[in-house]
Amino acid sequence: MGVQLGSPGRGRGRRSSYRPMAEINVTPFVDVMLVLLIVFMVTAPLLTVGVPVDLPQTRAENISQDNEPLIVSINSGGQIYVMETAVELENVGALLVAVTGANPEARIFVRGDRAINYGRIMEVMGALNSAGFQHVALVAEMPSGRPPAEGR
Repeated sequence: MGVQLGSPGRGRGRRSSYRPMAEINVTPFVDVMLVLLIVFMVTAPLLTVGVPVDLPQTRAENISQDNEPLIVSINSGGQIYVMETAVELENVGALLVAVTGANPEARIFVRGDRAINYGRIMEVMGALNSAGFQHVALVAEMPSGRPPAEGR
């Protein structure tokens, strides 16, 4: 920090003028930004749904939605999860009826790993249909490098 208190050629009786420092120290700002970057890089992968599923890819357009849907996931071992809770096939419908308050209009997304048998996904969708849910959708990933087709 450089503040000039007076110059050697001036008398002491005069009022000396202070010149403000025109330099801005950005080191603390950069330090804080780097810490925030690291925090966000660590926490971002944790914000996804907790069941790891390798989704198939498709070029279909995204579905617009108003509220948060319930997510039923089927991992590569064929185990069924409602949100992050493991559930048996026989209990999926009853659990979702209890969670939604027997609302047949509730949106349910089914996420199935690409490595499992298609019949297992159909068993889950059949259980959801027999429980009375009408808005059941399958979830897939967009292929990397290609935008969705527009105008359809």
